[in-house]
Amino acid sequence: MKHGLLIREILPGALAQEMELEPGDRVVAINGQPLRDLIDYEFYISDDPLLLEVERRCGESWEIEVERDEGEPLGIVFAPPKPKRCGNNCIFCFVHQLPKGLRKPLYVKDEDYRLSFLYGTYITLTNLTKSDLRRIKEQRLSPLYVSVHATDPAVRERLLGRSGLPPILPLLRELTSAGIIIHTQVVLCPGINDGQVLEQTVADLSDLFPRVASLAVVPLGLTAHRAELPELQPVTPEYAAAFVDQWQPVSEVLADRLGEPWLFLADEFFIRCGVSFPLPETYGDFPQLENGVGMVPLFLDEAEDLLRDAGSLSPLAMTVVTGISPYPYIAKFLARLDSLTGITTSVVPVPNGLFGPSVTVTGLVGGLDIKMALQGKGLGTVVMIPDVMLKEGERFMDDMTVAELSRQLGCELLVVPANPWGYYEALRFRVGELYRSS
Repeated sequence: MKHGLLIREILPGALAQEMELEPGDRVVAINGQPLRDLIDYEFYISDDPLLLEVERRCGESWEIEVERDEGEPLGIVFAPPKPKRCGNNCIFCFVHQLPKGLRKPLYVKDEDYRLSFLYGTYITLTNLTKSDLRRIKEQRLSPLYVSVHATDPAVRERLLGRSGLPPILPLLRELTSAGIIIHTQVVLCPGINDGQVLEQTVADLSDLFPRVASLAVVPLGLTAHRAELPELQPVTPEYAAAFVDQWQPVSEVLADRLGEPWLFLADEFFIRCGVSFPLPETYGDFPQLENGVGMVPLFLDEAEDLLRDAGSLSPLAMTVVTGISPYPYIAKFLARLDSLTGITTSVVPVPNGLFGPSVTVTGLVGGLDIKMALQGKGLGTVVMIPDVMLKEGERFMDDMTVAELSRQLGCELLVVPANPWGYYEALRFRVGELYRSS
């Protein structure tokens, strides 16, 4: 196994280019400290002066003294780390519910504290070694994102599909006592970790505030591919309504007691039962946004700001695709935007044939699903694709590329940020292109 970090890209005009570093080279050490991963690099790169030990792809070894302005980046992009694998067998695991034939990386279950620190991925802490714990505390790898699911040890073991696990609370106390900030989540499985179990989980975790900085409760996701998997109860509209009715007031009480928002319910609960969302300010600084908490309220708030400023544009017909869940909110926003700009927009909600009709979020829509939803429709000048539908560049979940879908539909596709300003700026850009070409 080769040591050091593999360079994937050198940014143009950066210091690393002046140093004659190239993709394929490896940065082995900084100031004599061996590099195990990106965390070590970020930890030691702040030193001054810097001495880099580099292994060239041709086999030569270099030592490079770096002179730079304070805080100036080197401009090196490294290959991502190979994640540690997850040894759990969670009864609600989404990977276990994937259909056959997708890209191999999608079937990899990772459980890696490094990725949690670097990218905000959720981990259960079940594979931490003493060395890992020591490193987290020594290098202050904070914040971390932890899937708790239940603080009751027996319930947690049932959810994770493993026995003999160390209790989660002592581990959380050890980390928080060392100054590590932790954001937590509960994947809610009706009849298992709700009710009194959830009450205890919320009480236990709130006692660790402010180091346990937030708790999100998100509904389990069930696909149409659960053959031979444990039977689980879905979060129905009726269940979601009762859950919001019980737990949103608790969230508000906790916010008053702790002095800031702390307990958050995923948007999907409100969407499924049709209940109005809390006000945007009740989400604080949106610490659980990437977990599907506060996305729609933030979208609606940004939409109001945009609609106050939007002006008229040259006429243009376009189509926007979205998942089933956010469709009503996006359609209403774009209808109001049409009236201000003169644009004509058709918003198409795309049923999920890849994972099944119960999966309604935009980010899990496949390219073939979009093709089926748009065939035979008048699509206008361009079809806008929200960027959250794409993985690993320009590929949908089912591995279809944007270029392939464009060819099969016979129209132009434009990938846009999935927020109000993203849609509007893409519109202005597209209208400007048409004007310049006419």
